[in-house]
Amino acid sequence: MQTTYAQDFAKALQVGRPPNITRLFPNSKALIVSGKVIDRAMLAKGGAMTIAANGRNHFVIRGALKAAQRANAAIILEIAKSEGGRSAYCAVNYWNLARQADQVINELGITVPVAIHADHYGIKNAKDLSEAKTEVPSMFEAGVTSIAVDASHLPDAENLLASLELAPHIPSWAGLETEVGEIKGKEGLSTVKEALFLIQGLNAHGVFPDWIALNNGTAHGIQTSDQGIQVELTAEIHQALKPYKVSGAQHGTSGNTSERLLRIAAETNTTKANVATALQMISWGVKVDAFGNAELDGEGNLIKLPGQGMSEEMWAQMQAYAAEKGFKSGDYKKLNLPFENKLLAQPASVRHRMVDGVERFVYELTTKVFNAQDTAPLGVEAILKANSFDLGPKGNRLQDPGKWSEQYIRATGSQVGGDKGPKGDFDD
Repeated sequence: MQTTYAQDFAKALQVGRPPNITRLFPNSKALIVSGKVIDRAMLAKGGAMTIAANGRNHFVIRGALKAAQRANAAIILEIAKSEGGRSAYCAVNYWNLARQADQVINELGITVPVAIHADHYGIKNAKDLSEAKTEVPSMFEAGVTSIAVDASHLPDAENLLASLELAPHIPSWAGLETEVGEIKGKEGLSTVKEALFLIQGLNAHGVFPDWIALNNGTAHGIQTSDQGIQVELTAEIHQALKPYKVSGAQHGTSGNTSERLLRIAAETNTTKANVATALQMISWGVKVDAFGNAELDGEGNLIKLPGQGMSEEMWAQMQAYAAEKGFKSGDYKKLNLPFENKLLAQPASVRHRMVDGVERFVYELTTKVFNAQDTAPLGVEAILKANSFDLGPKGNRLQDPGKWSEQYIRATGSQVGGDKGPKGDFDD
């Protein structure tokens, strides 16, 4: 580190780590921060968004952190409810991601701000909402510093009401993402009206999200069409939300062209871009195209590149297990949990190349597409300016809380929704 940044970093370590992080890791030199810090760093640079790397395995965590250090970029590590909740398909989860990150950051001497994000915390019914009031605090107790409350599976009014009911259980200092419209590709695209309803209703009750995620044309997992991000739609919605100072969170990034992602960074208010499937595939040594989308052979099977990622013997074991379970290429994500320990038990040379593949991809994305290089000092600067781990909200209350009663929310919400697209399981 340069002398000035080293001094600023040391000060940020003293004041910028949230209370859950200082309690868990009292002797740590890892600058684990609120998601708000990462958002402010991107806004300070302008036209920048950072990767929110879904750490489906330990190799992704290591590779993403190494890339962030090399790019001098503030970064988000995250895991979604489907990936790392109580019914998870990954060994990395809501309750151990911060611990893994802190260990790697200290081991490798990482000196950039890092947020730990609970992505896609889905609320689909009353039972989910009831359990969330205990589960969400447990996640923050385990080191989460940012959360995406995703009640987008519900009708608009229920989405807003569920988000309001859960809000008191989320620390005020934490990064907060909200979502309108399930991520389901070209079906059920989000509208300005839907986004305004959600953000205005939250605003009336003193809830100021840092990000909003939209269904703007992308899908999770392996992409099967070239529909991709609708840049104009995204920009239109972000412009309508401008008075509320909420940034965009781009989901379903894997598989989109660099051109689309460059435009999202430059032409919209997006500061966070989720990447999951691409990083998993690259760590394994699966062949991907320039946009991180896994390539398939003529029979629809994933293609393993010799000498990259895991060993050929381990890949053969994975394929045999997948065949036994009847998994198609899109189901291979379910191999993360049963194979994590086996992957960690491989020779060091193999483990290192798994990490290196992720590092190369994340570095290229961060510096050549997302424009997030050299945002680490901007994150530190935001902490020092606030002299606190709590940067406070970007916006202020513009809506009348007296107007936004439950009765009004239900009556208005029923008139907001357009075509929500087909029903089904669209989780990450």
